[in-house]
Amino acid sequence: MRLLLTAFDPFGGDAINPALEAVRLVSEKIGRFDVIKLEVPTVFGKSIEAVATAIESTQPDVVLCIGQAGGRYEITPERVAINIDDARIADNEGNQPIDKKIFEDGENAYFTTLPIKAMVEAIRDVNLPAAVSNSAGTFVCNHLMYGVLYTLAKKYPHIKGGFTHVPFIPEQVARRTPVAPYMALDDIRRGLEAAIAAIDKHFDGDIDVNGGKEF
Repeated sequence: MRLLLTAFDPFGGDAINPALEAVRLVSEKIGRFDVIKLEVPTVFGKSIEAVATAIESTQPDVVLCIGQAGGRYEITPERVAINIDDARIADNEGNQPIDKKIFEDGENAYFTTLPIKAMVEAIRDVNLPAAVSNSAGTFVCNHLMYGVLYTLAKKYPHIKGGFTHVPFIPEQVARRTPVAPYMALDDIRRGLEAAIAAIDKHFDGDIDVNGGKEF
């Protein structure tokens, strides 16, 4: 079995992206999965095109995209992607769409097809904080998650897909005021490997545990 693991290049003025740094460290064999890695541009449109091309060429069983969520304490598998781009900042090519649909013929939202609750529990089992997230934002992370799930729904319904956000790493917050939440790079790597192992173990369905929030 093959798992396509993607991560964005640095954006927003940062010299590094913890998603990309962690993905580079992830083992290339986890459970039944051969892990195929892909660096993705933090650019509207081109990010989806890059992953869609990789899906076509590698024919994976799973697509797991990783992105940075500065300000979060936990590793957060995402539940849903919405059909909107509303960029607070410009992407790496200066694009800043506001209230634009990602695909005119797409659903208002697509839900992940990954076992996100099992992924959260697996990350916690290696003593790292994790939680289900109910919003992937409206920047390139949500854009890519939506684009991947749209592509899978239209062309590859047998392939599972989803997105996970990771916190800053220490190098990114040392000079920030106030200091933002962060996680050690190797801990992010361990968390992602635990999450991938959970996808393998629970490939046929998620576990039945509470993962909701009041707001």
